[in-house]
Amino acid sequence: MPDALRAATLLAFDYGAQRTGIAVGQTVTNSARALTTLTAVDGEPDWRTIEHLIDEWRPDVLLVGLPVSDDGTETAQCDAARAFATQLTHFGPPVQLIDEHLTSNEASSRLREARASGARKRQVKKGDIDAVSAVIIAEQWLMQRDVQQLG
Repeated sequence: MPDALRAATLLAFDYGAQRTGIAVGQTVTNSARALTTLTAVDGEPDWRTIEHLIDEWRPDVLLVGLPVSDDGTETAQCDAARAFATQLTHFGPPVQLIDEHLTSNEASSRLREARASGARKRQVKKGDIDAVSAVIIAEQWLMQRDVQQLG
């Protein structure tokens, strides 16, 4: 079945040394939503919960944000994100790195707008930003996929 017709599920990760935001997306509606933000335990990602989420959602692809700088060069955190992505390969689905340039800024902006409009009642926390950043990573992949299919 051609990719354009095949439904696919993805999990996107906004990896950080302290917190990892996770979102789920799918190609049928070309949309993504925040799932959770996991807190690192003793400097390690919460692999047990990550494994549970992968088992639950059965994604076709795993996406990891690569925190490049404004000019596109790699930052010090890129090595950690790559190591996290390498660990994810052990769960089976293919892993892709996605440029997450400015996702935290965009996530903060989206959360502020939701709060100002009344769509969001509680205060924005750092973990919220991580989860919404993962949504943006998923949305970027979905948009790139659409452009590739058109081209």
